[in-house]
Amino acid sequence: MSYQVLARKWRPHRFDELVGQEHVVQALTNGLDQDRLHHAFLFTGTRGVGKTTLARILAKCLNCESGMGSQPCGECAACTDIDAGRFVDMLEIDAASRTKVDDTRELLDSVQYTPTRGRYKVYIIDEVHMLSASSFNALLKTLEEPPPHVKFVLATTDPDKIPVTILSRCLQFNLRRLLPAQIQQQLDRIVEDEGIESDGAALSRLARCADGSMRDGLSLLDQAIAFGGGKVSSADVERMLGLVDHGIIAALISAVAEGRSNDLLEITGDLVARSRDLDTVLVDLAETLHRICLVQTVPGFRDEERSDWDSIQDLAERISVEDAQLFYQIAIKGRQELGIAPDPRTGLEMTLLRMLAFRPAGAGAGTPRDRSSESEGGGRQAASGAAGESRQPSVGSSAAAAAGQGPQMQAGTESEPGRGNVVPPQAIEAGGEVDEEWIALSQRLELAGPVRELARNLHLRRRSGGNWEFVIAHSLRHLGSPGCIERLGRAISEQVGHAVQIRLIDREDDDLKTAASLEEQQLRTKMTDAELAIEQDPTIRSLKQDMGATVITDSIQPLQ
Repeated sequence: MSYQVLARKWRPHRFDELVGQEHVVQALTNGLDQDRLHHAFLFTGTRGVGKTTLARILAKCLNCESGMGSQPCGECAACTDIDAGRFVDMLEIDAASRTKVDDTRELLDSVQYTPTRGRYKVYIIDEVHMLSASSFNALLKTLEEPPPHVKFVLATTDPDKIPVTILSRCLQFNLRRLLPAQIQQQLDRIVEDEGIESDGAALSRLARCADGSMRDGLSLLDQAIAFGGGKVSSADVERMLGLVDHGIIAALISAVAEGRSNDLLEITGDLVARSRDLDTVLVDLAETLHRICLVQTVPGFRDEERSDWDSIQDLAERISVEDAQLFYQIAIKGRQELGIAPDPRTGLEMTLLRMLAFRPAGAGAGTPRDRSSESEGGGRQAASGAAGESRQPSVGSSAAAAAGQGPQMQAGTESEPGRGNVVPPQAIEAGGEVDEEWIALSQRLELAGPVRELARNLHLRRRSGGNWEFVIAHSLRHLGSPGCIERLGRAISEQVGHAVQIRLIDREDDDLKTAASLEEQQLRTKMTDAELAIEQDPTIRSLKQDMGATVITDSIQPLQ
């Protein structure tokens, strides 16, 4: 006996075997059991979700010899003939190959005749949107008032192309795209029943590549079985489909975030050498960045259908929110331009290099320019103060630092070599005042992304030895994830030269003295000064008096 492909062998024959279309099954089941059936049905949805399968099951329910209902026996002559596609009273027409009006009229000429074997004549018209306008007009009257022994079942992937006059005469059901978990569950069942060796990761990749279509998922499974010589493994699936492991995508994002252009080109060359699909690389890149943005926006977010969340969490803590958004935008734009690039490798490399070239100035802490500016920040402030420049002091710096002096040591303590201006490990009650030394220390930490935002919004309440106690506003408590706290603790420990344990207190107080609040206060002050300068400017005053001009306050920007 010849081999039967899985998509045909495992085609559902009953409503309860159908995967993921419960809303349609419930409506049809109730209609059949209560004998309240419409004369015309329209099934819409993407390819491979069960439109034609539902039509055939409905035909069996209507013509089963054991009685009409939602549970056909599947064993009578009518049921077996419908499954085999040879039931004389079920006419299945492909509208894509029979678009002419003469074909439609020929079909409708047989509508008036009663069924030969069954209770109903069932007309299944697949891809009905392919019919011509004349064919739709010919079908219109019959579809509105068919004989009582006729049922029409129309199926299409593009309902927008069907005239509204046809839509209004049908009971319409929209079949949903299947979730990867639903497809994987069916694949698990099939490989177990077929006795095929497989692993869950491989089936998960196949389910995601099926893109919501069960038929595509079964076809990919057939292909993977043939490719792997009777078994399905992750490595074989990746080679077969040109997929890329998540670790490689994570390495690409890390290299971009840290400005390692040589590593980017090396990874890209390796992908080309292994014949990976570079369009898929950009798809996976954008998908991973989307997951990073989810974690950054909704701390603790997890989707049970996906794995590798620990890696995503780590990337989310190392990349700034701005960079993640920018990288995503560049990735999807690069995919759009991949077809017009000189070759796929050039398109991918230029997309990655564009991520490096167009990062926001000062975003993150991955570039050498950022690191050098942070390490030399104190010296530059002193130099600018000595030169008499009229720049504002850095955000959150103390009054002494603004005057060109570094943070002062506490009386009675010594500075150990290599530590610089380090806060001494003695008990200090910060109270509600600004801890200027913590502000200065936080600016020297090489932080990026959510960890940087956490440090900017912390108020140091007290510290004693290696125990540091911070306060964070209740509205910002989501910044204090365990991973961010751990990374902040490590950064502080490297600066002070000993281990630091962080304790975070959540307080219903949005008026804490933090680097972020000081920055906002300075910005408000500068804005007030700028507005006052505009109002007192002689030219502006003359324009207002002589010409009735008005100042648009929102357009005023203070000089940096």
